[in-house]
Amino acid sequence: MGELDALDLALVTALRENPRAGALELSRVTHVARATVESRLRRMEQAGVITGYGPDVDVAAAGFSVLAFVTLSIAQGALAAVQADLAAIPAVLEAYAITGSADVVCKVAATSHADLQQVLLRIDSSPSVARSTSSIVLSTVIAPRDLPLLQSRTPASVPRSPAFR
Repeated sequence: MGELDALDLALVTALRENPRAGALELSRVTHVARATVESRLRRMEQAGVITGYGPDVDVAAAGFSVLAFVTLSIAQGALAAVQADLAAIPAVLEAYAITGSADVVCKVAATSHADLQQVLLRIDSSPSVARSTSSIVLSTVIAPRDLPLLQSRTPASVPRSPAFR
């Protein structure tokens, strides 16, 4: 799809502010025709820019107040096996293959430190995990975000259809 333009960014921003907004409401907010909104959203969905409209869930508010990042050193060539092992653990929220001194970094959530210990033991039980190191999150400094990055590369003006000028 390439870079987002100002209208794409305006639509993403409007959806972040009001995730339940329909195409008509988005057309009012962005001052473009409803068909244009629908077309742009469909294009961003097909390109994989917009990946979903589901609710964002705060796992801490849902009872999983202990968050940790776990780095793993794994056996050579065992990424697929580790991926399968990690996918079987519900407490593993995200996992990424990385460069550096470790091979994989995981974000895990638990209900308590004792629960976290059980999650870590389960991760370590994978035959492909040679070593793990965990860091418990104390507080959120910057919450997950994407708009500042998108805004840093998008032109400021939003094209308007003739009816809204």
